[in-house]
Amino acid sequence: MSIIEDVERGALAKEDVSEKLITSYLDTAKWEDPELLIRTSGERRLSNFLLWQISYAEVHCTDVLWPDLTKRHWLMRFLNFQKRKRRAGGRWVI
Repeated sequence: MSIIEDVERGALAKEDVSEKLITSYLDTAKWEDPELLIRTSGERRLSNFLLWQISYAEVHCTDVLWPDLTKRHWLMRFLNFQKRKRRAGGRWVI
């Protein structure tokens, strides 16, 4: 079922639609949203890939192809990720 279908059949009120509700209708609802997305092969676009779920994810693009990623590549990505200040949609405080 979709949110629209549930609203149309009266199982859900339009006023009840929220970010949390939308998330619960996604196919990925049973998993946590990713915190890191690694885009391989030199691509710099996301192509509508998990746009809702990665809204607060760190995105790293690399020219290396997926099968060629080594343990060192992964380690470097994770070390870089650990250095990032995560705000999850919050604002910088100056």
